[in-house]
Amino acid sequence: MTSRTDLVEELMSRFPHVPREAVLKEDLLRGGLAFDDAALTDNEHGDVKPKSYFIFSFDHRTLPELGTAALRRPPEEIVLTGGPYELRRTVVSVRTNPSSPYRVATDGDGRLRLFLDGRPIADVGLPPMPAYYRHTLANGKSVMEVAPTIQWGYLIYLTAFRVCQYFGAKEECQYCDINHNWRQHKQAGRPYTGVKPVDEVLEALEIINRHDTDRASQAYTLTGGSITSQVNGLAEADFYGRYAQAIEERFPGRWIGKVVAQALPRADVQRFHDYGIRIYHPNYEVWDKRLFELYCPGKERYVGREEWHRRILDSAEVFGPRNVIPNFVAGVEMAAPHGFTSVDEAIASTAEGLDYFMSRGITPRFTTWCPEPTTPLGRTNPQGAPLEYHVRLLEVYRATMEAHGLSSPPGYGPAGPGRAVFSVSSFMDTLPSTDS
Repeated sequence: MTSRTDLVEELMSRFPHVPREAVLKEDLLRGGLAFDDAALTDNEHGDVKPKSYFIFSFDHRTLPELGTAALRRPPEEIVLTGGPYELRRTVVSVRTNPSSPYRVATDGDGRLRLFLDGRPIADVGLPPMPAYYRHTLANGKSVMEVAPTIQWGYLIYLTAFRVCQYFGAKEECQYCDINHNWRQHKQAGRPYTGVKPVDEVLEALEIINRHDTDRASQAYTLTGGSITSQVNGLAEADFYGRYAQAIEERFPGRWIGKVVAQALPRADVQRFHDYGIRIYHPNYEVWDKRLFELYCPGKERYVGREEWHRRILDSAEVFGPRNVIPNFVAGVEMAAPHGFTSVDEAIASTAEGLDYFMSRGITPRFTTWCPEPTTPLGRTNPQGAPLEYHVRLLEVYRATMEAHGLSSPPGYGPAGPGRAVFSVSSFMDTLPSTDS
């Protein structure tokens, strides 16, 4: 039987133009990693920044199944360097999987290393606890609960609404565990605010602004579940937009304002822009028409794929094509029972979507699919998509960008191997190096 090491090294050899760091990072993101107890954090009381569960679980087990890792959280991210592959600095979002062949543990000299199939393959760095996480709001809530940061501190992630109104088997996206993640944190007795009050968000941002003296945080993302009716008496554009308006009034120009929301009608998109948002992420999830209908039933029912795409193009007239960056979930194209059964077919479909948007100056980005166990597709596809799919996607993504004369999208920090901080996929690690 081929080992995971054999698979990784074979793909590094077959695709030499894809950075070896990206091959390894994609494998960690699609399959997760395990932690020895000594590599876990002391939550908010230690020296390591703990995992905040900022919107989805991004774990391969539920909290009750994680054991010690549910009590002493793993780090938010890790950074890999060195080892036999001579890795350049690579930031990876942590997705916990106790049965993964990858394990973070100390070696005989007490150094923290990443082991694959029992062999050390990289040095592991942990994110230091930021000064602003050591402060609380006046009501006792932690900054991590209200305004966690990811991407090694670059991005403040403001999940203003912790559940989604696409609810139940006939509406929820089949790979998404936002609603279950809310339930599991509440059942575990963890603080997990459903709707974050605007004044709490501003107070948390004030703490970050005061203590982030080296200005590591450079952008914020406003997001949460889709709103099909109202929350706090407001429809989606005004619900999320009011946070942007308040932030920009209090901290004009301090951070790049981004919003992840549905593909909304142009008038709503214009309001986002008027509120101060500068980058819009109307995620299209999966390109194939049949798979969109099957795997995103709520979005198909309320909006529909063709209308969704039309709204994305309309939004480019408001924000400018470069500032419209729709996400797709890389890997669900190959999810049984309905997905493509060959890597060639899946790549061809995804490439068609990339060309559709990039030919119009819009640069999609992607999150590497984590098959969370409480989702329908996670249950039927616990191994996720083949690593070959993810590696070839990186190749075709860069080639399509170059064919249309596009560069790395704004609001994601530096690009290039050894420089990228975007942690939930490797597309920024694969693009030509930039400073911002």
